[in-house]
Amino acid sequence: MLADILLIIAAYLVGSISAAIVTCRAMGLPDPRERGSGNPGATNVLRLGGKKAAAATLAGDLLKGLVPVLFAKFAGAGGTVVALTAVAAFLGHLYPVFFRFQGGKGVATAFGAILALSPAVGACAFAVWVAMALVFRISSLAALTAAALSPVFLWLFNLPRPYVVAMAVMVVLLLWRHRSNIQRLMDGSESRLGSKKVN
Repeated sequence: MLADILLIIAAYLVGSISAAIVTCRAMGLPDPRERGSGNPGATNVLRLGGKKAAAATLAGDLLKGLVPVLFAKFAGAGGTVVALTAVAAFLGHLYPVFFRFQGGKGVATAFGAILALSPAVGACAFAVWVAMALVFRISSLAALTAAALSPVFLWLFNLPRPYVVAMAVMVVLLLWRHRSNIQRLMDGSESRLGSKKVN
């Protein structure tokens, strides 16, 4: 029981390490919470520092979801603990204790967690993201669609129920964190891939 609790706490702490803020500080860039869209994520870092900074941020955010979940699985944790580890890492990204609880929107960290829960489901989610991005050229729409279908994929692949529930919780939180994007999608003002417009 104590080991399980420590795994979940450790996952939250790992998730709380903001790749965007760390990258920007290391590269001498402005704080992403104070410039651009104000979101400490890869898209905003791309605007502030270019492709290398964005790639480092994206990789860091993805690993925050991937590594804790893989560690929990390899440590022999049960399905419920593995699922809670995924949610904890995700919550750490959204509400990082090290950065005044001002986190990002969670797409990359959620994808890392999905990939660790099931590489096959991760591949399906990525395929959905690519297809939606190619057709509609709107990153937020692609990400939200891929995330929303992930619990369905987990269920179709007959993975443990706690995984499905955990992903459903993350989807709800992703929708909440993207509520401004959803509003812009509804009124047609959401920026498209390649656009310099800041949202």
